Amino acid sequence: MGDVISTHLDESRRHYISEKTGKVLGEFCQFYEEQYGVALFNSVRYEIEGNGGPQAQLLHRKVPLEDRVIISGNLFQYVEENKKWRNRFSVVPHNYGLVLYENKLAYDRGIQPRIVLNSAGYKILTSLDQYLDLVNSSLPGTAPKSGNAPILKCPTQFPLILWHPYSRHYYFCVMTGKEQDKWRAVFQDCVRHCNNGIPEDSKVEAPAFTDAVRMYRQSKEQYGTWDMLCGNEVQVLSNLVMEELVPELKNMIAPKLKGKAQERQRLWIQISDAVYRLAYDQIKAHYDAVVTKCELERPRMESTIRTDMDQIITAKEHLASKIRAFVLPKAEICVRNHVQPYIPSILEALMIPTSQGFAEVREVFFKEVTDMNMNVINESGMEKLGEYMEKLSQLAFHPVKMQSCYEKMDQLKLEGLQQRFDVSSASVFKQRAQILMRQQMDDAVHTFGTLLHQELAKMLGKEELCKSIQRILERVLKKYDYDSSTVRKKFFREALLQITIPFLLKKLAPTCKGELPKFQELIFEDFDNFILVENTYEEVVLQSVMKDIMQAVKEAAVQRKHNLYRDSMVMHNSDPNLHLLGEGMPIDWEEEFGSQPDSDPSAEKRRRARQVVSVIHDDEGALPYEAGAEVLMHQVSQEEPGSEELEACPALASPGSPDSVQGIRGMLVKEFCVETPVPAREEAKEPLTNGTIVQQSGSSEEHGVEGAAQKAEEGPGSLEHSVQHDAGSLGPVNPGVEEQEAKPAMPASPAEPPALTAASLLAEGGVEVNRHEPNDKETGEEVSTQAHAEKVEPAQPATENSAGATENSAGATENSAGTTENSEGVQTQF
Repeated sequence: MGDVISTHLDESRRHYISEKTGKVLGEFCQFYEEQYGVALFNSVRYEIEGNGGPQAQLLHRKVPLEDRVIISGNLFQYVEENKKWRNRFSVVPHNYGLVLYENKLAYDRGIQPRIVLNSAGYKILTSLDQYLDLVNSSLPGTAPKSGNAPILKCPTQFPLILWHPYSRHYYFCVMTGKEQDKWRAVFQDCVRHCNNGIPEDSKVEAPAFTDAVRMYRQSKEQYGTWDMLCGNEVQVLSNLVMEELVPELKNMIAPKLKGKAQERQRLWIQISDAVYRLAYDQIKAHYDAVVTKCELERPRMESTIRTDMDQIITAKEHLASKIRAFVLPKAEICVRNHVQPYIPSILEALMIPTSQGFAEVREVFFKEVTDMNMNVINESGMEKLGEYMEKLSQLAFHPVKMQSCYEKMDQLKLEGLQQRFDVSSASVFKQRAQILMRQQMDDAVHTFGTLLHQELAKMLGKEELCKSIQRILERVLKKYDYDSSTVRKKFFREALLQITIPFLLKKLAPTCKGELPKFQELIFEDFDNFILVENTYEEVVLQSVMKDIMQAVKEAAVQRKHNLYRDSMVMHNSDPNLHLLGEGMPIDWEEEFGSQPDSDPSAEKRRRARQVVSVIHDDEGALPYEAGAEVLMHQVSQEEPGSEELEACPALASPGSPDSVQGIRGMLVKEFCVETPVPAREEAKEPLTNGTIVQQSGSSEEHGVEGAAQKAEEGPGSLEHSVQHDAGSLGPVNPGVEEQEAKPAMPASPAEPPALTAASLLAEGGVEVNRHEPNDKETGEEVSTQAHAEKVEPAQPATENSAGATENSAGATENSAGTTENSEGVQTQF
C-alpha cells in the first residue's frame, strides 16, 4: 500500500476494519438467509398461480449487444503514481466496463489492459470546481485556502472525472468540447448500466438480497431510499460496510494526516480506497459462502413449499388478518394525514419528465426510421438497406443519440419532498426511468427489424419497400404507445411505493414495531422459513396506501397530456404470430443484405466486433493537434514540478484528427484500480474481484505507438419531422372492446434528398472480438498474481503505425499468451 498508507492503516487498524466488516456481514447474512426462504416461496407461488400483467406488444431480445463494442478511442489519463498525463486507448465493450489499454497496438495484439473499471457508484464530473466541492466535503476542515494549488491540474479545459465516495477516483481529459460531451454520455451510460448490476431475471437471489439490505438498514433506523444501492451484490455490501466505517475512521485518522490541505485530501482518498479494497475482499469470500449455503438448502425448501403450498398460504393469511386488525387502523390514519395529500404532487413531479422522456424515445425512433427510409429511396435501395438496418438495430445503445431522451429525466426535482419522505436522492428514479427508456427503444427497434425482415421475403422493389417500411413503422408506433404506457404506469406505482412505504414504516415504528414479536407464535415451526412477521407487517402497510396510489395513477391516465392508456384499455395482440417470429435466429443485416465484398472469410467476420458508436470527431473550434500538444506539455511542465514531459504527447497529425498520435513517449508504470472482470482470451483467468490490474514493463524498450486516423463527421442536414405524440387518452373502454389507437401524422417527403443522418455517428464495423474484455458474469473486479510493478526509466520511443479507432483491425497480430516479449499484464489483489 505504500509507506504512508501502511502508517495510517497499521496492524491494529486493519484488525479493527476486519472485525467491523465481519460484524456487519454477520448481521446482514442472518437477514439474507431469512429473506431467501420468503423469496423462494413467493417465486414458487407466482410460478404456480401465474397472475401475470398485460402482455407486451413489442418483442424483446435477450442479447442485444452480443459481440459489440460500444465505443473506442483515445483519452488522456492522469496517473497518480508519477503525477503525469498519459494517452490511453479506451474501449467500452458490451457489458459497459471501461477498459484502458496502453495504446491501440496493445489492443490489437490482445495484450492485457492497464485498467478495467466497473463504474458502479461513480459520478461523472466535467469541471474541476465540481470535483473540488465533493473532495472538500469528504474530509471536513481541509478546504485549501484561496490561492493554493488545487489537488489536480488539468492541462485542457475539458476534464472528465469519475468520483466515488469511497473508492479511487479517475481523471481524464480530452481536447474538444464535443469529445467531452460524447465521452460524458458514454461514461453516464456505463454508470447507469453498472449501477443496475443485480440481475432482474433472478427471481429468488435478487429480491432476497435487496430485502435483506433494506431490513438491515431499517434495523439501524435508516429508512428511505439509498443511493449507494448500486453495482453487484459485493459492491453494495462494500458500500454498506463503508457507510459505517468511514465516519469512525475519519475521527481516528484525519487528525493525524500531515501536510497542506491538498496533500491531506489526496492521502484520505488513498486511505479510503485501501479500506474499501480490504473490505471488498473479505465481503466477497463471506458472501459467496452464504449464497452457496442457501443454494444447497434450496432443493429441500422447494420440495416443502410445493408439498405444503396450500397450508403455507392459509397460515400466512391467518397471520396477515391478525396483524391487519392491529396495524391497519393506525396505518390508515397516518396515510390520510401524512401521505395522501402529497401523492398527486409526487406523481406529477414524476410523470412530467418521464412522459417527456418516453415521448422523445418515440420521436428519435420515428426520425431514425424515416431518415433511413428516405436514404434507401434516394440512394440504391436494397443495396444499402443492410448497412442502415445494422446501425438502426443498435440505436438504443448509442449513448449520444439517446442522450436527448435521458436528459428529460434531469428535470426531475423532488427537493420539496426529500426531507419529508427521507428521499436521499432523485438519481434512483432517474436511472430507473432511463433504463426503461433504453429497453423500450430496443424493443421497438427489434420489433421493426423483425417485421421488416419478414416483409423482405417478398423481394420488394424500391417503391414497395418504402411503403412497407412506412406501414411497419405505424404498426410499431402503436405497439410502442401501448407498451410505454404500461411500463410508465408500473414505474409510477413502484416509485410512489418506494417513496411512501419507508416513511410510513418509520412513522409507525414507535407504536407497532415493539408489538410484532407476539405474532410469531401464530406461525407453525415447519413454515417459519417461508413466513416472516416483519414481511407480513410490511405487506399490510403497503395495502394501506396502495389503493390511493392506484387511484392517483388511474386518474392521471385520463389526462391527455401524459399519453397514458386507461387501465380498462386492453390491447389484444393484433399480431398473434409476431412472438413466434421473435424466437428465431438473430438477423445479421450486413451479412444478409449488405454489400460488403465476399473476400472476407466468414470465420474472420465472426471474430470481429462491430462498434456501436464511432469515434468520429468534429474539429470545428478545436486546437490543431500539434498546437494542443504543445499547450499540454507547456502546462504540465509549469504546473507539475518534476514532470517535464507529457507522457503521451501527440505529435504531427493531420487536421481534423484530434486523436491521431505519431509517437508516444513514456514508461509503463504501476497502476491500481477498482475494476470489472477481464478474462484473457483463451487462457482461463481467475474471476476478477474488485481488485487491481497492474501492468509491469520488463524492458524500457517496449513502447506502443498509436495511430487513430479518424473520419470527419458527416455534415448536418437531418430531416425535420412532426409527429402526433398523443397516444390517445382513450375514453372508457371495457375489456374486450375494440381498441382505439392514435396514428401518427406522417410528413410529406421533401423535394430534395435529405442528408444521411442515421449513420452519422455509428461505426462502420471491423473491431476484433478477441480482446481482453470484461466478463458478463459479474461487474466486480479481477485479480492475478503479482503484487507490485517496478518503475523503469523512460527510453526513446519506437515508432509504429497502427490502425485508427474506427478502422478494421483484422490484420493486427494476435498474441496467444496475451503479452509481448517485453511487457506482461499482471493483476494483483487490493
